[in-house]
Amino acid sequence: MTGYTDVQPVFFIIFARYMDTALKETLTGWAQEYNDPKYFQEDPIIFPTGFARRYEAGEASLADVEISALLAAHLAWGRRAMIVRDCGRMFDEMCWRPYDYVMNGEYRDENASLHRTIKWSEFAAICGRLRSLYEVRGSLEGLSDAEIRVSVFGQKEDRKAPNKKISMMRRWLVRDDGKVDLGVWKNSDRKALILPLDVHVYEQATALGLTSRKQKDIVTAREITDSFKDIWPDDPCLGDFALFGYGVTHK
Repeated sequence: MTGYTDVQPVFFIIFARYMDTALKETLTGWAQEYNDPKYFQEDPIIFPTGFARRYEAGEASLADVEISALLAAHLAWGRRAMIVRDCGRMFDEMCWRPYDYVMNGEYRDENASLHRTIKWSEFAAICGRLRSLYEVRGSLEGLSDAEIRVSVFGQKEDRKAPNKKISMMRRWLVRDDGKVDLGVWKNSDRKALILPLDVHVYEQATALGLTSRKQKDIVTAREITDSFKDIWPDDPCLGDFALFGYGVTHK
């Protein structure tokens, strides 16, 4: 005779499989719905998007798109309205010609705030480092996260850092489904992208059971990305839009 203790493990296995399937279906639905430009009309991605359109029309360079993506991602923390406002101020300073501005070598270098704790002097230093890079290479594509962190942002090497801003820039420039992201980096594989991890993404992923780690580091970012590979093996950062959907539906 089968007892309660025999049935119990089978029940939990079936229930876990049901929950796993239900979560995947929910995440897929959110990704499909929110991977749509209408949700990002007041988002920092609008700036590299504009330069990408000009690039396609022959009115801007690939470097213009890269620089705009890198700088917009660097400012992408805080309220979106403030980010967009300050990105606009930054590109006004550059006369909406990022590559020419960088290569000209004359930057706004002062102690005043550009965006929150980011000062114009930090912006000037980044522009100077970009100039040095573009003097010896035609594109930023191919640089590692560590190289961008050290050689562009002037930060110390940190193998544990999630490098959220760099991952965000990569997602914008590499993913190429013709919807939100730009896909201008043709020699990079979207399978290798890592989810841009910040506090909000971490909290959403934790709530959904995609990670149980306490550290908001690169290991956690990879763990969440690997969870999405079970759903989108060729495009795991599509899961970023699923988490955006979770945030919209759980305000």
